[in-house]
Amino acid sequence: MILLNIPPIFGTEIKYVNSAILDIKFNNNNKFIQLCENWFESKFNFKKVFLTTSCTSSLEMAALLINVQSGDEIIMSSYTFVSTANAFVLRGAVIVFVDIRPDTLNINENLIEQAITKKTKAIVAVHYAGVSCDMDLIMSVAIKYNLYVIEDAAQGMMSKYKNVYLGGIGHIGCFSFHKTKNYTSGGEGGAIVINDDLLIKRSYIIYEEGTNRSIVNSNQINNYMWYGVGSHYFMSNLQAAYLWAQLKASKYIYNYRMNLWNNYFSELFYLSENKKLELPNIPKYCKHNAHIFYLKMKNRNKCYSLVNWLMKYKIIVSFHYVPLHTSPVAKRFSRFVNSDVYTTVESERLIRIPIYYNLTIDDQNIIIKYLKKFFIK
Repeated sequence: MILLNIPPIFGTEIKYVNSAILDIKFNNNNKFIQLCENWFESKFNFKKVFLTTSCTSSLEMAALLINVQSGDEIIMSSYTFVSTANAFVLRGAVIVFVDIRPDTLNINENLIEQAITKKTKAIVAVHYAGVSCDMDLIMSVAIKYNLYVIEDAAQGMMSKYKNVYLGGIGHIGCFSFHKTKNYTSGGEGGAIVINDDLLIKRSYIIYEEGTNRSIVNSNQINNYMWYGVGSHYFMSNLQAAYLWAQLKASKYIYNYRMNLWNNYFSELFYLSENKKLELPNIPKYCKHNAHIFYLKMKNRNKCYSLVNWLMKYKIIVSFHYVPLHTSPVAKRFSRFVNSDVYTTVESERLIRIPIYYNLTIDDQNIIIKYLKKFFIK
């Protein structure tokens, strides 16, 4: 059976995890955390990075950082994972959904300004499949109305908008190292990037459960105190050790995934030319990371036919997000501005196919073989 996803395993993870276990003995419980955070700040030119327990934690921390209050409004697309909305709903915010672009499945940047009210606090830019939103326009709107921009770059590590890495453009960036992502910290994990100098000082207190513990740990004072609202967001050193192995191998993982992605695209391109399906679109301003390879079918029924066809050959494929505004609790916590022209329609005709670091070329060729057979049978 060829699975939709297998968490990436490079082969050196156990070496660093064993080292982290020894570090526990000598009470050195943050060596790999520091290595990973320094790697992100150096490689991506991020101002401040904290490793977190998940991207969900990063988003919840972001909501605290920008001081979201009851009744504040947060603009985002509906085609995303529930954590993107939940993080702000937990603080009492109202989610304001706008339609997506059909070419990238990202928020339609031209519709954002229409959704802004006096209560708007922030715009959340979800970079679907590691393909960037149009950040220039989003940032210009945010500056015009004095709004925060939070990048949900859960799928976007190593991707760029023009020459800037995703997560480093908005005021805050949030990453995921879940087992489904290109790089993982052993199944769960995340990171938050703070790009705004005014937010960095507060971020230490929120990250350290509302205390000034980081100052205590740097031997500046003897006892830490409760200074504000925060939580236990930090990743363990063991998880960071697993992640460190993958960060050191990130170039190899990236290149292998890109080879798989490009091979899918070239082998299936003629089907796109013949209007049998649609392939992912990558705008010229983007450098993506091969996180997802999807096919757009003509309609939902065609999707089900493809899923069932590939299942016969033990190839697992999948739909993706059900738009959040169609969910049972949407009326309680959100509203959709203007018409849902593309969000639902596009979500119903998208199929993800396997792409991951440990997918062999032979298995990819089997997938391609049966995809082609489906469209010519």
